[in-house]
Amino acid sequence: MKFIIEHLDPRLWKWSELEYKHISDFAGKENVIFTKIKGLKTIEKLKKLGTVYEKSVKDMKFPNACILDPHAIETLSPKDNFDYLIMGGVLGDNPPKKRTSKETTSKMNIPVRNLGEKQMSTNTAAYVALKINQGVPLEKIEFEDQLIIKVSPSEEIILDFPYVKENGKLVLPEGYIEMAKTEY
Repeated sequence: MKFIIEHLDPRLWKWSELEYKHISDFAGKENVIFTKIKGLKTIEKLKKLGTVYEKSVKDMKFPNACILDPHAIETLSPKDNFDYLIMGGVLGDNPPKKRTSKETTSKMNIPVRNLGEKQMSTNTAAYVALKINQGVPLEKIEFEDQLIIKVSPSEEIILDFPYVKENGKLVLPEGYIEMAKTEY
């Protein structure tokens, strides 16, 4: 299975780059495709993590593809057998603005699935989709509902998104905690 990340933000944020690197690490560079990428610097950075196209996924044909959209009616399951999963690479808003639905799903006539009711970071969504593709049903994947990062004895950062928990540890990109401490 290959992941197609339709980059929907106007630039490549540090968060996105870290999440994209994480996807490339666990899925393999050969299984990651970035679309709608603008700017030579961004293209060069992302070429190290996967295949890069300036075109939108809407203007390309990928056989047996599915869009992962948090607002889809049907949930991805191990019975699904897609070759490509299209994801919106976008920093999420709370409440969600439904950008994947507006920018991608509504413009393509292909199957659509969700990963449950909660909005996830791009890398968490890709990791969950990979686990489901490997035969693990969504309900068997353990989540921590939020990440609380201690900055000081009297200050903490709460990232209110679900994170996969395996063997008692959260599945996070390398450097994620440190970046959260410096970016907030």
